[in-house]
Amino acid sequence: MTVHFGYNKKQVLVGLRNHFFSRPEIRILFILVNVFAIASAILFYFKIIQPVSFLVFSLLWFLLWLTIRRFLPLSIYKRSQTFKDEFTLSIDEQNGVLLQTERGEQYWAWNSFSNFKETLHFFHLYFNSRSFFMIPKDSFPGFEEVQEARKLFKEQIVAK
Repeated sequence: MTVHFGYNKKQVLVGLRNHFFSRPEIRILFILVNVFAIASAILFYFKIIQPVSFLVFSLLWFLLWLTIRRFLPLSIYKRSQTFKDEFTLSIDEQNGVLLQTERGEQYWAWNSFSNFKETLHFFHLYFNSRSFFMIPKDSFPGFEEVQEARKLFKEQIVAK
């Protein structure tokens, strides 16, 4: 199966957000920050802490949320040439994945991938917990091809 694609900026930003929020350390950070926010709201309600303390913490919470939700995905999008290239991706059931651009090509055997994740717009093929490649679902000609790719990824990429 061969597909040709480029990246849509809005979809990439959503895909990168999904990646960041799937990271355990980000999830734990958000849980702790939200628990602390709720605790500070309760303490503020019972007048145990000053309004300024509550306001400062609320601003810090908002800045953290804004950084992870907006700034981090946007900075990665802007720095990476990958999202500006056009690709030809060949998926071979027996051998692996061949990715081609005008700058060159890269082949990955199925055992090069450590994990596979599907989101709304992408198939995320992970090499390790921090390195991955996103394949847009809309690059496939039809629903049957998306189903076929999903099945192939599930069969060939065994979580390590």
